[in-house]
Amino acid sequence: MNTLSSSSRDARQSLVAAGAVAFTIASWASAFPFIRIGLHGLTPLQLAASRFATAAVLIVAWLLWRRPRRPTKRDALRFLLCGLLGIALYNALLNTGEQTVSAGAASFIVNTLPIFTALLAAVFLGERFNRWGWLGSLVSLAGIAVIARGQPGGLVLGAGSTLILGAALCSASYFVLQRRLIPVYGALTCTAYTLLAGALLLTPWLPGALAALGGDASRDTVWAVVMLGVFPAALGYATWTFALGYFGAARAASFLYLTPAVATALSIALTGERPGIETVLGGLLAIAGVVFVAWRGRS
Repeated sequence: MNTLSSSSRDARQSLVAAGAVAFTIASWASAFPFIRIGLHGLTPLQLAASRFATAAVLIVAWLLWRRPRRPTKRDALRFLLCGLLGIALYNALLNTGEQTVSAGAASFIVNTLPIFTALLAAVFLGERFNRWGWLGSLVSLAGIAVIARGQPGGLVLGAGSTLILGAALCSASYFVLQRRLIPVYGALTCTAYTLLAGALLLTPWLPGALAALGGDASRDTVWAVVMLGVFPAALGYATWTFALGYFGAARAASFLYLTPAVATALSIALTGERPGIETVLGGLLAIAGVVFVAWRGRS
């Protein structure tokens, strides 16, 4: 009887964990088409400010409920830097890039950030990065070049594709910086402090966003802001933390390779954008390189 109940409990936990992974992927993938929708009524920085102001409401409620450990003054500055790199700059570059780059193409470019994370970890944290890692990186960069060929401006500095590549680099820098904070505060608390710091840094653009949302912005724009703030920015991180605890970092991260495909499918459904041949071929190359680095790239 105990064996049966234990098996039933394990099956339920597996089902809940699988649901958490699916919810996380769908939430994070939805960000790319919703950004495209939100940009119809807001500037890139206004969209970022309103998105994370929405998320901040949920984050503050969670912090008041859980009352996690407060950061020291030195760590508070580190969280501020995390918020600058991982939230403010990342979203400013991504949103600006998506003014000209399709949601599907943007998702493939951003999904190469594990490579930048591995490279930065090798430089600043002393982690080993072998020749297979360099080969996988070159394959991914070749994929990005193919994707960029199908987007306005290509890989010219300042073009949408290069801005999104810069966003991936900012996010990778944030991940490396956060690694020393997670053992002290925990993954979910670190994410909450980082998102809150990013929201504070974006407040100069919030009045303009509120004026636009209360004025000529369409219902679709308002809906996009709410969706971006609630799902990718807040709930997606909570379910991701649960998935990490169940599957472990390596196995959970492998599921994220599905994100660009889901983002592309959602883009077709929500915005009518259909990926070109360059996006499909380049995306496959980019993800192949990321998978290669994850499996063989570190000694």
